[in-house]
Parts: sequence; C-alpha cells; structure tokens
Amino acid sequence: MTYSGAVKVGGPADVHELTDLMISKVAVGPMDNNAYLLRCRATDEQLLIDAAAEPHTLMSLIGDSGIASVVTTHQHGDHWQALREVVDATGATTYAGRADAEGIPVPTDVLVDDGDVIRVGRVELTARHLVGHTPGSIALVYDDPHGHAHVFTGDCLFPGGVGNTHNDAEAFASLLHDVETKLFGQLPDETWVYPGHGADTTLGAERPHLAEWRARGW
Repeated sequence: MTYSGAVKVGGPADVHELTDLMISKVAVGPMDNNAYLLRCRATDEQLLIDAAAEPHTLMSLIGDSGIASVVTTHQHGDHWQALREVVDATGATTYAGRADAEGIPVPTDVLVDDGDVIRVGRVELTARHLVGHTPGSIALVYDDPHGHAHVFTGDCLFPGGVGNTHNDAEAFASLLHDVETKLFGQLPDETWVYPGHGADTTLGAERPHLAEWRARGW
C-alpha cells in the first residue's frame, strides 16, 4: 500500500514503510490531532510523537511491544491529553522542549535543546527548536540514509503556512525565521513533512510560498 498520510479520527493508521523505520500515523481527538508511532526495524524499539488524545487508540497502535519513549512537540493541551495514561501504561521516557516542559502536566524526563539527538533503536532523530508557536516547540528530523529526509513539525509547519502565532508579529517573525533557517535552509525539497494536524506535505511543495507567507504575516 502506498502511504498518503491521509487519516481521519476513528479510521485506521496509515503506515509509511522506510528501510530502517516504520512510521504509523493516526488521527485522534476533537481537534483532529496527528500522533506518530515510530518503530526501528532493526530492534523493534518504538517511540511515540504526541500522545494527543484517545489513549485506547494509541495503546492499540502501540501494541504489546510497548514504547521506550514519547516526545511531546509542544505544550498546547491538545498534544498531551493522553500522555499520562500512555506513560503510566508503558513506563516510557518523556521528552519535550526545554522551554515548554513546565506547561506540560506530566513530568518531562529529558529536556530537549536545539540539535539534541533522540534515538529509537538504531535510528537517530535530530531536534530543531522552533520559537513562535510556543517558546519551546520542537521538530524532529530523520535524515534517512537510504533516501530523503523526514521531519515531524508539530504545529510549526503545515501545508500552506507556519503555525498559528495569534497575530503576534514578533512571534510570527521568529517562527518563520526558524522554519526558514533550520528546515528549509538545511533540508532538500524532497523532505517529507508530518504536521501535528491534517495532511502531510513536502518542503518542495511549500518552499515557493515562503515570500507570500512573510508578506501576509501569518
């Protein structure tokens, strides 16, 4: 089956099969959040990105193998509603951006800074700190040695624009700058983007619109 990234709440996960990594995407909760389960194909170790809602759905996706870790991309409540239940059930190590950890009611075991590496089995994910949607939002970059890069952007980058900065011009300028320099400036057009809500995209599809986003201010 070809991966599309098109999922809906109550529907099945969509699975992106890479050489070293399996990525399962599921939509959960009233705000149509995306959660991503990453499994290292060499070791079967698993990592969850955003325990957003519906703990029963997430635990079914995780299965009997459990997870070693869960990363919360940012402090907004719709991204951690199921975190307590998932951590209690699995004993997973929790990760979050240093500047957002205090806003997450489940204690963060590992505070993440820009450039930190988070491992799932033999796979390495590089954290990029993107300031503007929240002070401590992080994206996770998987630079696939067998293909193009993949980036999990939370609510910092979507098809059609960066995340909501609530008409705060300074926050918007900061977020656009970080997205431009740390994602578009360092990763190729083929890079697959997995956002916190809705459909996937690629950096190549969005790159021509950066000037348009800057001009409109959101």
